[in-house]
Amino acid sequence: MKNLIKLFPLVLLVVVVSQLSAQVPGVGRVEYKTMPSEILNEEREYSIFLPAGYEQNTEKSYPILYLLHGGGGSHKDWPTRGHVADVANQLMASNEAVEMIIVCPEAGKTFMNYFNNPDWRYQDYFFEEMIPYIESNYRVIADKKHRAIAGLSMGGGGTVVYAASHPELFCAAYEMSGYLYAMDLPFIDPDDPVMQKVQKLVDDNNCVNIIKNADAQKLAGLKTVSWFVDCGDDDFTFDLNMEFVAALREKQIPYQLRVRDGGHTWEYWHSALYIALPFISNCYRNN
Repeated sequence: MKNLIKLFPLVLLVVVVSQLSAQVPGVGRVEYKTMPSEILNEEREYSIFLPAGYEQNTEKSYPILYLLHGGGGSHKDWPTRGHVADVANQLMASNEAVEMIIVCPEAGKTFMNYFNNPDWRYQDYFFEEMIPYIESNYRVIADKKHRAIAGLSMGGGGTVVYAASHPELFCAAYEMSGYLYAMDLPFIDPDDPVMQKVQKLVDDNNCVNIIKNADAQKLAGLKTVSWFVDCGDDDFTFDLNMEFVAALREKQIPYQLRVRDGGHTWEYWHSALYIALPFISNCYRNN
């Protein structure tokens, strides 16, 4: 009897801990995957964040955000350097953001760019292979009202070009510190043939000119996208982004702008997620 009395507190502790563990909500997680590409003739990597409810509620489908990395980066940047899972879990738990699937494509390693050229049809891959693959292999609400795109630096330029070229696919576009046209920068070697090619592709897809040169039909499509520009006041892309905003204003395209303290850094882009995910969530909710 004395032994049973001594064991009682331990048994009680085990029961309480078990009950508390059962009450702790699940958290979303990041997985690193690959997919085949006939267009690029290779396996392509991507990261995917699946929200907490994805495994528990197998009948539910989710909105989706395509989140693009910057130049010289990889599909692992947002999970490891931007801590996207930590931010998403926190905002979703507090209902500041809706549960969504977040996909981070790989646009580096082979040839660093999001745009088409004869040797690297990445834009075709993204729209013709990646989106259909992701949205048929995961439980995605596959329509404009529940699909958004965002990205930093080179991925910010990709965000603008992708949303402008296919406004029928995206409800929101959130660009951070966008590298929107080619600049002479000290860390870009002008004699490097690969970088020359990249710079030409960026210039061929000048985001400011896309807005300035939009005709009435293009403008109608652009106005169906919720635009957000987020750039630090010390960022070397600041002037580019202000030109982009001026073009939006000239064409009377609605947008939101945030200029915060900071530069072209992961500290800035990590903090941008706390604005981006609620903004994108509101677009989903309003639809």
